[in-house]
Amino acid sequence: MTLTGNWSYPTAIRFGAGRISELPEACAQAGIRRPLLVTDKGLATLPITQATLDILEAAGLGRALFAEVDPNPNDINLAAGVEAYRVGKHDGVIAFGGGSGLDLGKMVAFMAGQTRPVWDFEDIADWWTRADAEAIAPIVAVPTTAGTGSEVGRASVITNSRSHEKKIIFHPKVLPSVVICDPELTVGMPKPITAGTGLDAFAHCVEAFSSPHYHPMSQGIALEGMRLVKEYLPRAYADGGDIEARGQMMSAAMMGSTAFQKGLGAIHAMSHPIGALFNSHHGTTNAICMPAVLDLNAEAIRERFDMAAAYLGIEGGFDGFRTFVQTLNDQLGIPRTLSEIGVTEDRIDELVAMALQDPSCGGNPITLTQDNLEALFRRCL
Repeated sequence: MTLTGNWSYPTAIRFGAGRISELPEACAQAGIRRPLLVTDKGLATLPITQATLDILEAAGLGRALFAEVDPNPNDINLAAGVEAYRVGKHDGVIAFGGGSGLDLGKMVAFMAGQTRPVWDFEDIADWWTRADAEAIAPIVAVPTTAGTGSEVGRASVITNSRSHEKKIIFHPKVLPSVVICDPELTVGMPKPITAGTGLDAFAHCVEAFSSPHYHPMSQGIALEGMRLVKEYLPRAYADGGDIEARGQMMSAAMMGSTAFQKGLGAIHAMSHPIGALFNSHHGTTNAICMPAVLDLNAEAIRERFDMAAAYLGIEGGFDGFRTFVQTLNDQLGIPRTLSEIGVTEDRIDELVAMALQDPSCGGNPITLTQDNLEALFRRCL
């Protein structure tokens, strides 16, 4: 099956193997003549990044690169990126990579023309209206993993280097103008990253589907996103060169990010502070927390997951789905406990306090409290 297409939902998407060659056209479509390619430290020297810079250079677009991006990007990375953007007199950003490169690239484009600090634009009420919308630079997004779906998101997660809190920075114009989804760029992902990023996409779909908020479009997208992960993540994990599986997982990642407009929940409320304090991989952290959160939410979500399980071809309704989640984690080499990724009991009070402040709390079907969150963290440890 050939997976290729041009979509205009939720933004302009060029999907298909080999389509990274269209990057100069995508820049022209977005009105970018002097792009700054923003990616993370790990990707900067890899062949896919150098080949992408070659494509830009051959088209007369230069080969400007900023790669001082940590796995959990922070305000220090952002300030350096904005400085590089301004010094280079760039007129747009190519956000390239996994969640960290995409999130920071989007924020460089957002903040390069702002005069207020980034924390003034946190995803609270209508704080986004404080931004000068006309000063936001155009963005082309090129994902190289299949997880966060940040390429079709209107926000970025940035860690405050002083408080160690992860903050969600939102503005509608942070949605990239053009996305190039080329599954060939994901072929080199190692198995642990394939697993962690794929389960991040799954967590987005599961939490969106669980959220009590009313958003039927997101509900449908979340359901089909779960099916794609169930069918294709094991294939992508087993054979990194399976282009169909890689492509379907890129679709699932975008679907998860689109679906969670309906809301996230306890999985993300827990994983954001864990990532901020222990620098853990976000998707892997989500996966470890997921079985316990499903148990917490069971009575509120049982009926809808009874229906979902039937669609997904899982026997046993909600209970069968819960069993499937743990089996999938085990199959993909995900640790069963948070202690295995370095989380320590002495910081549980801090984690609970940070989780209660996380905006993801609002989408959980069971109200999150000090007591049930502490019990969740202890159970996951």
